[in-house]
Amino acid sequence: MKIIPLKEGNYSVSKNKGFTPLEKATEVSDLKMAIQPFLIITENDYILLDTGLGSTISETPAILASLEKENIQPDQITKVLLSHLHKDHIDGIGQFKNGEFVSNFPNAKIYMQQRELDYSLEQKDNPSYDFKILEKLALLPNLVVLTEDTGNISEEITYEVCGGHTPFHQVFWVKENDEITFYGADNLPQRSYLKFHIAYKSDFDGKKASNLRQNWEQEAKEHNWTVLFYHDIKMPFLQF
Repeated sequence: MKIIPLKEGNYSVSKNKGFTPLEKATEVSDLKMAIQPFLIITENDYILLDTGLGSTISETPAILASLEKENIQPDQITKVLLSHLHKDHIDGIGQFKNGEFVSNFPNAKIYMQQRELDYSLEQKDNPSYDFKILEKLALLPNLVVLTEDTGNISEEITYEVCGGHTPFHQVFWVKENDEITFYGADNLPQRSYLKFHIAYKSDFDGKKASNLRQNWEQEAKEHNWTVLFYHDIKMPFLQF
């Protein structure tokens, strides 16, 4: 198993969920974070965990530029796993060209939780969502809608709907041979979340998210997980 962080950048995040690159921010908010999807390469798959904020570099989507640096083409991606549908996690799924939406990963199966989609489409006044992208995502022909609380996407990939950050937020485990990689997305976005057992107000159910983190940390220590941190500026992952 090979883990490749695909860092889009470090951002200052405003109260209305505006993301400004730290190097361009004139006023830096208290909330600073990385945007960092992950590529996991196994013997059977090229697995993308979330897709970033959708920024561009010289008109090229950042997620595709990051893959290109690793000599990986977008059509090599076989699976895209979406933890939840906030814009900083899904906007790299595609782009608009001449008014038409074009998927960045047309050959991949894109896995999304149906109940999370239903909830997200109701949040019209919530700046955490980009409805232009969200509505196009829901219509993609290569979308695989998940409806169960737990399940197996393949022999290597397991998912669980845990809630916490959003009502139907899901997390993933990728297992190959004796290696286990865990992706908790925004329920465990930074290593510092393991140090302080805090119920964050930014979460739909902060207390639940805090309890989940403590349980995952114990399991990670017992089973030697590698844990991925989507929003950690300094540490993309940690081997327990």
